[in-house]
Amino acid sequence: MLKVREMINRHPFLFALVAGGISATGFAPLNLWPLTLMMLALWIVILMQLQSRKAVFLSGWLFGVGHFVVGLNWIAKAFTFQAAMPESLGYIAVILLSLYLAVYPALAALMAWLMGKRRPWVFIIALAGSWIITEWLRSWVFSGFIWNPLGAALPEIFWAESAYVGTYGLAALAIVAGGILVQMGAAMKGRKWRQLLIIGLAIPFFTSAILLRAQFTNMNMILKGEPDGIPITVVQPNIGQQDKWKAGYEEQNLTKLAQLTRREDDSPRIIFWPEAAIPDYLETGYPVRYYYGRPPEFVRQQLGLLMRPGDVLVLGALKLEFDEAEGRAVGARNSVFAMDSERELLGRYDKAHLVPYGEYLPMRPFLSAIGLSRLAPGDFDFWPGPGARSLDLGKFGKVGLQLCYEIIFSGQVVDRDNRPDFIFNPSNDAWFGAWGPPQHLAQSRLRAIEEGLPVIRSTPTGISAVIDAEGSVIDSIPMGEAGRIDGRMPRAKPPTLFARYGNILPLGLAIILLISAIAIRVRAR
Repeated sequence: MLKVREMINRHPFLFALVAGGISATGFAPLNLWPLTLMMLALWIVILMQLQSRKAVFLSGWLFGVGHFVVGLNWIAKAFTFQAAMPESLGYIAVILLSLYLAVYPALAALMAWLMGKRRPWVFIIALAGSWIITEWLRSWVFSGFIWNPLGAALPEIFWAESAYVGTYGLAALAIVAGGILVQMGAAMKGRKWRQLLIIGLAIPFFTSAILLRAQFTNMNMILKGEPDGIPITVVQPNIGQQDKWKAGYEEQNLTKLAQLTRREDDSPRIIFWPEAAIPDYLETGYPVRYYYGRPPEFVRQQLGLLMRPGDVLVLGALKLEFDEAEGRAVGARNSVFAMDSERELLGRYDKAHLVPYGEYLPMRPFLSAIGLSRLAPGDFDFWPGPGARSLDLGKFGKVGLQLCYEIIFSGQVVDRDNRPDFIFNPSNDAWFGAWGPPQHLAQSRLRAIEEGLPVIRSTPTGISAVIDAEGSVIDSIPMGEAGRIDGRMPRAKPPTLFARYGNILPLGLAIILLISAIAIRVRAR
């Protein structure tokens, strides 16, 4: 043990980098959350023994680099589709993105160190509060990229707390848990049995309280019964990204979707198809030369043949934006359309959180000049929509729509002035390699818990799922398989505390933690 301690003291930056990488194994699909907590504890030990701001910031940054390179490794696979690049070059993109994202853990570490130098509990509490703030900043600075928030690496029994403090608030629980491990180790080393006893009793008490509350919630749902929800069909055609846009594949892809959609039951249902399910345009009014050879009336007629009277189809498709003076397309929107069995469009949602370098190219004139326009497909960019919106589906209620990775933005997925009855998250996870889809699913489950709403996911290659308002997966289709889910929509819960107040709650928790750290520090003097 002494030799290990000496090695950490000699090479704190190397151990910070390694600890960050191992900490990411707590996320799906590995779910090795004990390693995450242990690596957080190791990182805390490293930070508390450093003597300068520069060293603390560097240690925090290196922890973040390791954390994000491992957790976001799936992005390398996405580049092989997006820009026809070898996967090895995709890893360069992963590293570059991680170098930026690592700034946020570095800022959290520096803030906590300035407040709690040589005062362990002050440092731990301050780090918990500062991590919440920097994670929230990561969700919106430069359009935001909050994939894999730290709370998602906790065991699922703790996810229920996101209904009260949001997913960003769960990060404080992870940091404090790591800090408790540090303090337990220090107490054992110094034979501080009283402190060790207090910590030892507090852990099972706290965990038991959460488990009992979860069991009570589940029992309460059982006693109330699960009323029959509206019939639903979720389709996963297993159409790979390499086949999606090939010339001549339109009919073959539509045939796959059609085979998985038809059924003999005449009861009206909602049919859910994935993001960009078809390459055709559904709206009229475009110049004929922009059609893919199939006018929208014909396409909607084909889709209508798959539906029974009273059905509603919700699917991803594209919309074009035109310059009226020149009569040419100048932009596109990644959209979700709702269509009834009479071939009428009930509404449209346009994706608001677009993917940089995927759906639009930042600084396009400059980057195009140096040959990087190939990172964004097409001759023009996608345009963002206005944000979360609910569409009225008549007797089926209101659906809140979040396209693909939009679902990761905690507190931004629901129109709070027009609360939906459920959320539909059509996605195209065929880009995301082996790790991306289960991570995406985990974050969708957290949104269900936060908002108290069921979430429906339909993707081309998986993982499609029906998630209830408690975040439990009722049914799913594995990755790489074609299939369908026939079932009923889980019922929504009353608005949770987080659904009412959003990210004010985790930010309020962060402020309380930081004030508490200051108070403990002042009292210790």
